[in-house]
Amino acid sequence: MESVTLNNGVVMPLEGFGVFQVPDPAQCEQAVLDAIAAGYRLIDTAAAYMNEQAVGAAIARCGVPREELFVTTKLWVQDASYEAAKTALDRSLQNLGLDYLDLYLIHQPVGDYIGAYRAMEEACRAGKVRAIGVCNFNAARLLDFCETVDIIPAVDQIEIHPFFQQKEALKVMQEYGVIPEAWGPFAEGKFGIFTHPVLTAIGQKYGKTAAQAALRWNIQRGVAVIPKSVHKERIEQNFDVWDFALTDEEMAEIEALDLGRSEIVDHNDPAFIRMLHNLKVHE
Repeated sequence: MESVTLNNGVVMPLEGFGVFQVPDPAQCEQAVLDAIAAGYRLIDTAAAYMNEQAVGAAIARCGVPREELFVTTKLWVQDASYEAAKTALDRSLQNLGLDYLDLYLIHQPVGDYIGAYRAMEEACRAGKVRAIGVCNFNAARLLDFCETVDIIPAVDQIEIHPFFQQKEALKVMQEYGVIPEAWGPFAEGKFGIFTHPVLTAIGQKYGKTAAQAALRWNIQRGVAVIPKSVHKERIEQNFDVWDFALTDEEMAEIEALDLGRSEIVDHNDPAFIRMLHNLKVHE
């Protein structure tokens, strides 16, 4: 397992375990336990995933010291204001059963996220959060944000996979020292990614799958990845990407797959923004 040093000196694993779309408490808890047993140390959840308590239960049971884990959760749109963000952070800590977070992220650039980030900056200075960042900020929005806030985000977690490579956003992140983190590194199964001929052929050279080749490609670009699965064998397989490296030619073959757009979500769709505002995660 390799790690990356964030812009505030905090060390973060380059691969973590995501729990998006795992709302069943027992299933989520077992998946996190399996992931930690497989070697994952970064666990990524969110208030909107409705499974922080299950993640916290797994952390309490896993037997790994708290300081060896890197726990991320996210502030939902409903709490995107200065005062609400302070309450939301405390709620997430309580759900997780933790005294501090390793990384706290703005989940969507919607609502009063500037006000919310001010509260997150205060929490970071107070030691309740080791690092803070954002999700789903495109290149222009991230640049504006970095020019506005006091603490430059440590991470921008966005959709990144071989078919949507986010080259423009990565350039801005590099300029400001923000680490890219890929949600949906398997494109949520689209584009036939698990059997794609280019990825399959590259993987076969190393005795790996197309999925493992896709993860390795992102990692070699300096992009952290958080693959999700509830199947123990797949969880272990996704973590087995540290004993091979792609050549420059293979990296270029995958780079040629970029479509330059998302087929998963359109963050500029008014209906999507309305949905984000209407989705409530608590009373």
